[in-house]
Amino acid sequence: MKLTKTLLLGSAAGLMAASGAFAADLPVKAKAVEYVKICSLYGAGFYYIPGTDTCIKLGGYLRAEVAFNTNSNYGISNGSPAGAHNRLSNYYNMRARQDLNIDTRTATEYGVVRTFFDGVFTWTTGGYQGSGSATGGTVYTGNLGLNTSGATPALVGSSVNGTDGNTSAGSLGVYYAFIQFAGFTMGKAVSQFDAPWTNYPGNNIDSLVGGSGTVTGVNQFTYTADFGQGITASFSAEDATAYYQAGNLNMTGATAAGMIGGSYGSNAIGGSRSPNLVGMVRVDQAWGLFQASVAAHDNHVAYYGATEPTGHPDDKWGWAVQLALSIKNIPTGAGDVINISGVYTDGATRYNFQNLAGSSYSMFGNSGVAYQSVGFAYAPDTVFITGSQQETVKTWGFRGAYTHNWDPYWNTALYGAYAQAQYGSLAKTALCGAGGAGGVFGGLAGVTSCNPDFAIGQVGLITRWTPVKNLTFSGDLNWTRLDQKYSGTVGYAGAGTTAKPAALYQLKDQDSITLLLRAQRNW
Repeated sequence: MKLTKTLLLGSAAGLMAASGAFAADLPVKAKAVEYVKICSLYGAGFYYIPGTDTCIKLGGYLRAEVAFNTNSNYGISNGSPAGAHNRLSNYYNMRARQDLNIDTRTATEYGVVRTFFDGVFTWTTGGYQGSGSATGGTVYTGNLGLNTSGATPALVGSSVNGTDGNTSAGSLGVYYAFIQFAGFTMGKAVSQFDAPWTNYPGNNIDSLVGGSGTVTGVNQFTYTADFGQGITASFSAEDATAYYQAGNLNMTGATAAGMIGGSYGSNAIGGSRSPNLVGMVRVDQAWGLFQASVAAHDNHVAYYGATEPTGHPDDKWGWAVQLALSIKNIPTGAGDVINISGVYTDGATRYNFQNLAGSSYSMFGNSGVAYQSVGFAYAPDTVFITGSQQETVKTWGFRGAYTHNWDPYWNTALYGAYAQAQYGSLAKTALCGAGGAGGVFGGLAGVTSCNPDFAIGQVGLITRWTPVKNLTFSGDLNWTRLDQKYSGTVGYAGAGTTAKPAALYQLKDQDSITLLLRAQRNW
């Protein structure tokens, strides 16, 4: 009996222990998992940030490209060392780039609050200029066009050739960083003056003249009104210092050697006083769109000389106007489009000779009558001489493209651009004399015609192949011609940076032919 009691008590204790163990192993009720949810309010690719009512979309691209006959992946063979067309000039220029953009949107009682950021990480081939040394040394110049954010980048990485010869460099660029709320845009975004295709009427190279282009954004404070039926209007105050100052030149310091190098005097831009003031009206319809833009630009000069008592000219306001037209659904094929724009500027040159195209030219070539030929030109915003007021430089131009889709995988765009710069009497007298046979340059022996006016013409063809969605291979062939108005010959003292000797040079129009091959994967 005693044995039975002991067994029963032992069994009960064992069951209680086992029961406790099983209870401890039972799962505890967990909090609900917040899975990422699709946000369908703003199109494909948006998701709700967990725990919020804000939608986010990540995107970007990776690009690998090589440009031939230039030191820049977006520019022509111009300046030093590319325009020298000698052993200092690059035969090719390579670049790899990763773009990352972040788009967030939140619905509120005032409408959608949006933020947008777009940054790029870039690694690009560099170049070398001559040092001017009798032993023929060269100096690393960095990459021309390495960073399109508006500033010269610091080198964050390099490969080494010899002891200290950097041959390439990496950089971080910020394209866009803005907030949109209740019709306002605040931060770095495309200028309201630009056509919707910015620099790319045919999705072509960056360096077309004939219109504005802030594809990498400009700081601004903008209000946009939507009137319905596809009609919108914007008024914007935009930073002038990063992309819109082509130069305010004191020609008192101009020299013949400096002019051949693409500089017509001492740049005397003063501190910022006013942003550019921009107005735009746009009509979007099924057939395409029409846009009219105007801008005002304050030209503010520092001093005539090195110190305050030397005095200064008064401010001079410049202006620009641009018309843009896009025609869709044309009968040549589905998705075919024609984009064209025209611009006129007076003291606001960058709205025609845009930042990535530049407005200073110095190019060398062959000659049958002299050592070599040279073509040079410059289009600042204004010019003056010590004691005078500013005189504006007037420009006009246009650009456009026709894009044809051969099939869902292939398309081709034929594009072109033209821009002309015209100086006033003050500049022409200072540089060329009253009758074109005096001044800084016109009075030199051998110069038979002196006129600082010039034109740039460009024609190109780009073909793209998209074998699978979001992966595109392209080839872009571009021809650019500098039509300068100087003629005759000139004795040039030479320059160490381009390795050009002191010799007789023919004044002649110049050409640049470049080829850009690109592979790009969007995501």
